[in-house]
Amino acid sequence: MRGPARRLRAALAATILAVLVLAGCSAPSEDPSAPPTSQATGFGFTSPDGTVRAWDVEERSEPLELTGTDFDGAPVDLAEHRGELVLLNTWYAACPPCRAEAADLVALDADYPELTLFGINGTDDAGTAEAFERRFEVTYPSIDDADGAALAALEGVVPISATPTTVLLDRKGRVAVRVVGMVDPGVVRPLVDALLAEAP
Repeated sequence: MRGPARRLRAALAATILAVLVLAGCSAPSEDPSAPPTSQATGFGFTSPDGTVRAWDVEERSEPLELTGTDFDGAPVDLAEHRGELVLLNTWYAACPPCRAEAADLVALDADYPELTLFGINGTDDAGTAEAFERRFEVTYPSIDDADGAALAALEGVVPISATPTTVLLDRKGRVAVRVVGMVDPGVVRPLVDALLAEAP
């Protein structure tokens, strides 16, 4: 087993033992693609409750094709971020776990220059979203997904059963990790570290 795969598997195992992922605003539904019990084969892993899922390199889909416009009107195209790790986080302003996790996501953005973050918000208008971003000093852009196109593109690759949900893309733009519910630094940071350790 390669070193990076071993590190990610260990990080995920530690995540399960710590039981660090909290429930989201909307309850996760059964994921038909996930095994019924915790399984690990190389890089891949599914937590017993299904809230954390990582995919082996050979199991990962084609690169996610996702475009949109952020709340400032700037275009977003994930294809422009190939070669970087990308974190996508679904949220909306009235979601309590989304508010609770905001500071941790901002800290991730500050601590990992190799990681590019984007929010995806299909619920709020620009004024509500921008007020949230000011209140929580959010440093990364969010896609204004009023038409649902960004979420649909994401769901075409990985099931999104709750808000918030966080997805990590590898350097090739492929879905590598999904975390359902509020992120915890003890969960996400080891996963980011392990993905950064992968060969480009």
